[in-house]
Amino acid sequence: MSENSSDSEFDRPFPAMTPGQRYHLDVFGYVVIENTLTEEETGRLLEAMQRLKTDLLAVEPDAYVRGCRLGAHRPHYLHFAHILEADPAICDYLTHPRLVGLAEELVGGIVRLEESEAIINERDPDAEPDGRYGFHVGTWPDLGTYTENGLFHCTFVKTLTNLTELGPDDGGTVVVAGSHKIKAPREEITASAYEDRSLIHQVVAPAGSTLLFGEALIHATGRIRSDRERVVVIGGYTPTMFQAWNGQEPSAEFVASVPEPLRPLISGSKRWQWEKRHRTLGMAVQSET
Repeated sequence: MSENSSDSEFDRPFPAMTPGQRYHLDVFGYVVIENTLTEEETGRLLEAMQRLKTDLLAVEPDAYVRGCRLGAHRPHYLHFAHILEADPAICDYLTHPRLVGLAEELVGGIVRLEESEAIINERDPDAEPDGRYGFHVGTWPDLGTYTENGLFHCTFVKTLTNLTELGPDDGGTVVVAGSHKIKAPREEITASAYEDRSLIHQVVAPAGSTLLFGEALIHATGRIRSDRERVVVIGGYTPTMFQAWNGQEPSAEFVASVPEPLRPLISGSKRWQWEKRHRTLGMAVQSET
């Protein structure tokens, strides 16, 4: 099924981040780790997403293709919901040991796949140039966050990997830096960020790089000003006792098809047998073999 795993084990690095990367994550609420995927992995995954795009645009709205549907279909913007079962390259990404290790470090223990998504978008020539974004969150400080060993953790974590290069004009994800720890009303936080634009950080990274953040961080899709298409694939991860997002539960047939070591990750079968794991800031990153 996957070149990233064997039938006997599923090893993830711990810690998955260097102390510098971890400190950046704690201070700003996110970290961009460049080149988490190889050029070959990135190309294979991009081809899979382009096939899925073609196949979904060829069917009726709300129709499913290999378990996936378009959650949003607007001019210049496509959102793909539950991409897990659509292609082996996508499953390999969502179960990639490095990416899962990053998610587990931020969650603070073993995880289950909570959702799988993708976005393909391009410049909207009719968009109002008001410099505003569709800022949102998936959880909130205290409700979905906690501190252990002095470090920030979040129970709802995303990995966003860009399969196309993201320059300053290519619409990389934007975030309100530090908002993952601020308990003020979201509207007041975003108003403060619009007043001081240095608080709004945008992802600029080579293809195959990953944005890691907890869903308590205020974030949004960036504004594309170039003529290049933007393609990002997204994995959502939570502790094992959490539910999958609505419509994101994997089919029993698919769970049975993946190697045994990956099934708890895909299905959340460990449930309340949650295994915690917390690093200290000074711990060195575990080298990949």
